[in-house]
Amino acid sequence: MAKIFSVPKEIKVPKLDWNDIPSYDSAEKKFIKDLAEFLKTKSTCEHVGEELLFPYADSYARYMVFSINPLQLIHLPLGDAWEYPYIERLTATDILNKINQQKSLLAFFGSK
Repeated sequence: MAKIFSVPKEIKVPKLDWNDIPSYDSAEKKFIKDLAEFLKTKSTCEHVGEELLFPYADSYARYMVFSINPLQLIHLPLGDAWEYPYIERLTATDILNKINQQKSLLAFFGSK
C-alpha cells in the first residue's frame, strides 16, 4: 500500500496565475525538475523522480515516485491539484506497470 506525502518544504510549488499561463508552465517544469533532483539526493530507488499521471475529472492527479519498496509517492499540487481516490490502495507492481505504460505511450506518440 502506498504512502503519500506532500512536497518537501525546501521545494517551492508554483502558484497558478490565470493571467500569465506561459510563466506558470515554465515554473511548473522547473518545479518538476527541481523536485526530481531533490528526491534523487534522498533516495536510491531507480525510479525516484518518475512522474505519474492518473486521469481524473478534467485533467490529471499527479504524483512523483520517491520509493518503490516501501511504496512512497509525493502528491504534486499542480493545476487543480486533483488527488487520485485510490492512490493509497496501489501496490509497487501497480506503480511499476504505470511507469512502463507511460514510457510506452511516450515512445509510441512522442513527447509533447
